[in-house]
Amino acid sequence: MTDPAPLLLALAEPTRLAALRILWDGGEHCVCELMARLGASQSRMSRHMGVLRAMGLVTDRRDAQWVRFRLNAALAPEVRHVLEAVMAIVPEPGLRKRAA
Repeated sequence: MTDPAPLLLALAEPTRLAALRILWDGGEHCVCELMARLGASQSRMSRHMGVLRAMGLVTDRRDAQWVRFRLNAALAPEVRHVLEAVMAIVPEPGLRKRAA
């Protein structure tokens, strides 16, 4: 990664960041689950996941009428380091950190 700006721009959008947080568990998640958990329409979710896929952050596979996404296992080490740092401070969608 010579220019981190595209990665940072992709992570700056709240829906994409929340979707990545869900996928961070290493599992495969149906787009229908992402839509429900993030309160996003199918077209909005598809657009955001397309950006993440184009950045090489996620992979997908078709399962009948649904598409299932997962974190790209072949992430470059420097990209994985950035994501690890970001995910360490981003709460899972639907979970709020308690005020101290």
